[in-house]
Amino acid sequence: MTSTISDISVVMCAYTEDRWDDMCAGVDALRRQTFPAHEIVVVIDHNPVLFQRTRAHMPDITVIENEETRGLSGARNSGIAVASGSIIAFIDEDAVADPQWLAHIHAGFANPQVMGVGGSIEPMWQTGRPTWFPAEFDWVVGCTYRGMPQTTSQVRNLIGCNMAFRREIFDNVGGFRNGIGRVGKRPVGCEETELCIRVNQRWPHSIMLYEPRARVAHRVPTSRANWDYFRSRCYSEGLSKALVTNLVGAQDGLSSERTYTLRTLPQGVFRGVVNTVKGHPAGIQQSGAITLGLALTAFGYLKGKYVERSSVSHMPATEQNTVRSESAS
Repeated sequence: MTSTISDISVVMCAYTEDRWDDMCAGVDALRRQTFPAHEIVVVIDHNPVLFQRTRAHMPDITVIENEETRGLSGARNSGIAVASGSIIAFIDEDAVADPQWLAHIHAGFANPQVMGVGGSIEPMWQTGRPTWFPAEFDWVVGCTYRGMPQTTSQVRNLIGCNMAFRREIFDNVGGFRNGIGRVGKRPVGCEETELCIRVNQRWPHSIMLYEPRARVAHRVPTSRANWDYFRSRCYSEGLSKALVTNLVGAQDGLSSERTYTLRTLPQGVFRGVVNTVKGHPAGIQQSGAITLGLALTAFGYLKGKYVERSSVSHMPATEQNTVRSESAS
């Protein structure tokens, strides 16, 4: 593992002109970092019009097209391929970094065992936070959720909107897997979870560090502040978790989820009931949302595992053994 670092490349991926103003604000925030980025790389995901517009509007940064399969994983991998920093940081195009974001990211890598550093992601609700939306499910909108550490801590995985890795991990374990992450508006994810687990399996004593002082604010549009998106995102998360466990095994793939399900969510339901008794009717709505969200995520996971088992059962016996041995490894 590398013991020193000197520069950070920041990769931002974009796919739609609908977020043009957000992307411009995000890039401006990166330009104003107290610890300057070595370079800013904006990757345009299969949108030639947006690519030409971005390249013309931002001549001081590196603007490239996604050379891999359409989707966030491929776009990030394309950014990795051209980035030259010893650390590669990732931020969403609709997120705005605190001026000291990169300074805190950089400080987190002082320990040579730290292979990745991520920070807190604060939601910026476009039309206000829905009263029924529980903080335990802020991951639904790509943000830090209740149950995550309040202080600098080791975690299993980082969140995609705010994370950075030593470049050497990509040289050793590869990049983000296509077929897991978000493609356009499809509400799936977990590609960064799978990568972090792969890194920890390669280097068992390595550390993924959560540094809450490395803050970014993430815009949450009105289209994501409703029940339909909440339900869809929870179900899709279950499908994504099934894919991850197929690749890295259930023990590692669900290690954080066990604590979250058995401790964080019951506490949230109880908190909602108590708040209702105290005269806050939104409390029971939040308790209901937690219960429904868990059920939908579990259903998605079971559906994903069923589909995987069904596909394996239709393979020749030799291929079945290969798949099962890979899943167990």
